[in-house]
Amino acid sequence: MNFLTAVHTDIGIRKNTNQDSALVMEAETDIGNVLLAVVCDGMGGLAKGEVASSAVIRAFSQWFENELPYVLALEKPKDRIFSSWEKIAYSCNDRISNYGKSLGVSMGTTLVAVLFAAGHYYIINVGDSRAYCITDKLYQLTKDQTFVQREMDMGRMTYEEAMTSPQRNVLLQCIGASNIIEPEFFWGNYGENQVFMLCSDGFRHLITENEFYDNLNPAVLTDERVMKDRAVYLTELNKNRMERDNITALLVKTC
Repeated sequence: MNFLTAVHTDIGIRKNTNQDSALVMEAETDIGNVLLAVVCDGMGGLAKGEVASSAVIRAFSQWFENELPYVLALEKPKDRIFSSWEKIAYSCNDRISNYGKSLGVSMGTTLVAVLFAAGHYYIINVGDSRAYCITDKLYQLTKDQTFVQREMDMGRMTYEEAMTSPQRNVLLQCIGASNIIEPEFFWGNYGENQVFMLCSDGFRHLITENEFYDNLNPAVLTDERVMKDRAVYLTELNKNRMERDNITALLVKTC
């Protein structure tokens, strides 16, 4: 199976630096093409978030180049993938935290990564960057590790209240800025003609699910140029609606 990809990132209308980072890596293997997609959102309220997000990106890039070939040789690679990703998250959490302490600052990043291999996808999530699948509708594949998500899970807040809550951006976990992190893992199957979207929270706050579907469904995204154009269009729409955060979207279409 082949993949079409597009990545777009924007500093936004307010911040002085873009603290988001993204990665796409693809390789031809004995089991077919495999692809790794990663989005990290450096914490806007914390110093040097761009350092934290790029550090996690580098760690996953090294994993793809150095360890993935051995993982793919396993008959059932899921446990190995997730255990190695968990180690990366813990290691980055320690290194980023220690580096920040040496500078007298705090820094952190979210993480969402998806590996596509042999008809299966594997996801790790820390924080509130998200992964979606778009087929007949928009499906959210990850679950935010945020204060408002916890309140909704406990029945103490409605979705509508969460969308307007002043605490909607409060993270419960963040690589580098949390003493303890608990990455969450998801997996499933993929087939032809599906679209996957990874994004930082700045890309999704002010766009409705219907707008995402209308612009990013598989019938619309016919090639990589269209994919890029639609990511740019939705980014500009966010900015026109006064989204203040950095904005990053990464699109993958299976074909």
